[in-house]
Amino acid sequence: MPKARRLHAQSNSLHTGSNASTSVNRVATKRAKGSGPQLRDKATINRLNMYRSKIKRDDTGKIVKGGVGVGQQVREMLPARIAPDRRWFGNTRVVGQREMQAFREEVAAKVADPYSVLLKQHKLPMGLLKDTPSRARMDLLGAETYESTFGPRQQRKRAKLPVYDLQSLVARADEAASGYAEEGDTSVEREAAGFTEAAREKVFEAGMSRRIKGEVLKVVDSSDVLVQVLDARDPLGTRAYHVEAFIRRNAAHKHLIFVLNKCDLLPTKVTAHWIRVLSKEAPTIAFHASITNPFGKGAFINLLRQFGKLHADKKAISVGFIGYPNVGKSSVINTLRKKKVCNVAPIPGETKVWQYITLFRKIYLIDCPGTVLPSGASETELVLKGVVRIERIEDCTVHVAGVLERVKREHIQRTYGVQSWTDYEDFLTQLARKHGKLLKGNEPDLNTAAKGVLHDWGRGRLPYFRLPPDDGSVPLALPPEGKALQSLPALAELPDELRACKQDMRELESHVQAARDALERAEAGGDGSDVEDVARDGDAESLSVDGDDDDASRGAGDDVSDAREEEAAEAEEADEGARGAPGRAAKPRKAAAGGGSPRPGGVQWDDVFDDDE
Repeated sequence: MPKARRLHAQSNSLHTGSNASTSVNRVATKRAKGSGPQLRDKATINRLNMYRSKIKRDDTGKIVKGGVGVGQQVREMLPARIAPDRRWFGNTRVVGQREMQAFREEVAAKVADPYSVLLKQHKLPMGLLKDTPSRARMDLLGAETYESTFGPRQQRKRAKLPVYDLQSLVARADEAASGYAEEGDTSVEREAAGFTEAAREKVFEAGMSRRIKGEVLKVVDSSDVLVQVLDARDPLGTRAYHVEAFIRRNAAHKHLIFVLNKCDLLPTKVTAHWIRVLSKEAPTIAFHASITNPFGKGAFINLLRQFGKLHADKKAISVGFIGYPNVGKSSVINTLRKKKVCNVAPIPGETKVWQYITLFRKIYLIDCPGTVLPSGASETELVLKGVVRIERIEDCTVHVAGVLERVKREHIQRTYGVQSWTDYEDFLTQLARKHGKLLKGNEPDLNTAAKGVLHDWGRGRLPYFRLPPDDGSVPLALPPEGKALQSLPALAELPDELRACKQDMRELESHVQAARDALERAEAGGDGSDVEDVARDGDAESLSVDGDDDDASRGAGDDVSDAREEEAAEAEEADEGARGAPGRAAKPRKAAAGGGSPRPGGVQWDDVFDDDE
């Protein structure tokens, strides 16, 4: 490339004339002096010279206009050669459709994986990665404008109809009638299950009010991690599907966890199989809420710590608890804090508003009132799910029929001592006379007897649980023959990718065995006073997360326990400054929420589940 020539300026202004208007050192004439303050000062002249001194070149690079200041150099442009590079002539730095499709599939696989977390979503073009809707919106005005369809400039001579004669209309109607199926018609009115002619009581709308929805939305909006507490006896029946759909639609970046509470009320194999089913959607933890001797506390805390490390850029993360009423959300929080920080009761609706609780310095817990999916569930289903307070129901007798259908007959006979009955009214009549629940005129008090049965159902005194689905279908109720559970796989058979939250199920077996021994002592003739303490608390140690062998698991459990005690001490110090944290904590009670002492002569666990290994 030839060297460029340089031009040097020889003067300090564009015009060197002494009386020029652009000269800073000009000599004003007498006529100019007489014009007064309209003369330009030196600053104005310098500014105007700066505007006019811009260099302009022609196509060959020669300066055709503009001046140069003193001491400045201007390069005279000469023709140059451009380096041959394909990036000058093609869009080689863009992403093609093939690369975009491959990246879209990889991201979709990671997003669908419940054990993978997609960080820094704002740096990815998520709008380009999401699949387009299957049916695009029809652009009618783009195909035919309004002026070309109507008015003096219309081009259509006849309307576009699917048929143009009577024969075509009849053939089209016959074709539509031949493919009609009443089962798939959503406009057909059908009689709902459990339908009654009476007006529905307002008490059955608990958990569906606008106030409860507002509290749930506050918790969802304020939480980084959402924990859905499920009743282990009926996990699918107590899932808040409407809240899950809202989270997937409006807050897909929030993490979801399933906690199977009350897992001591059903056999260990059933709990393990439910973990296998639910772990395909989200991390699932088996939990037993108890302040003195919990199960699953170590695994739950370690999981929350992992989420805290994922969001290390935040000062603190909030963990919100959602779910149906009376599933044990507040009891789980009390178990994590190892003291009573939330009011608990074996009745629904105890938690009225949301509240913040400090777990660690960087982890906060948010308690939430229970929410119910507004669906077509019958009143009996709502009562048996624990949504409605029993004492507020005017007629409890009709709901006992659902209990008699779900619980095996021999369990009812051993629990209440009633050997045979024709229907639920006959059963309640015998039960009321046996326990002395009578009205005036020696009439049996059926409503009081029905309330007692429903309370026993809600507190786990009547053995019942739903089986997990084997083929993806809806779980069935407990079959007449209890040996149908022998084919359920154990937790050791789970694949490694479904065991992200490792738990030692042998520890859970000790909780179930403690309840089984207590019921056997009650059956042998005890008074049943120690059944609640043994069944709920047991005498086992706290759980270890990595349950590969006994020695290693116990050592890990001790380390977790020591670290948890230190974190709890720090949390107690920071509890006063926490947002919305409760004030003075009450002394922990020995009995956990949701449990009561079964009556003497109760059911043995061997009759519910045949534990054949």
